[in-house]
Amino acid sequence: MKNAIFYYKDNSAPEPNKPNHIGTSIIIKYNNKILLEHRCDSNRWAIIGGGLKIKESLIDCAIRETLEETGINIAEDEIHFFKIYDDPSRIASYPDGNVLRVITVVYETELDHLPDLVCSSESKKIEFFSKDEIREIEIAETHKPIIEDYFRIDI
Repeated sequence: MKNAIFYYKDNSAPEPNKPNHIGTSIIIKYNNKILLEHRCDSNRWAIIGGGLKIKESLIDCAIRETLEETGINIAEDEIHFFKIYDDPSRIASYPDGNVLRVITVVYETELDHLPDLVCSSESKKIEFFSKDEIREIEIAETHKPIIEDYFRIDI
């Protein structure tokens, strides 16, 4: 199966052929590490998150995606806004031929205990990574700037 490909500031990125995709990501921190998913569609690591549904608020999207992809149920008052990533060069190209500009609203939360994690069918696995460990894994291009901003590092 062909993989999804994510582009950021890459002149070889294809032109979008669908409307902009708006979604959320949530940086889930525990013990100075953040939770990432190893995506099935791209074979890359990414921050937990996904697309906004019709009639869904951004924060509800972040809560839903967290529960669906990790089994963690986070309350709205435990989530804090981090940043919006809307650079026009953030492109996702999917095997079905859809190419989208990706706009992501990023939130953050910190866990005070480690819950039982449940890996969704969208992921090969989910795992916590430290700032140093992140440098050793393949991150989805559209998520690199988010992680760099959060940890204040270059990857």
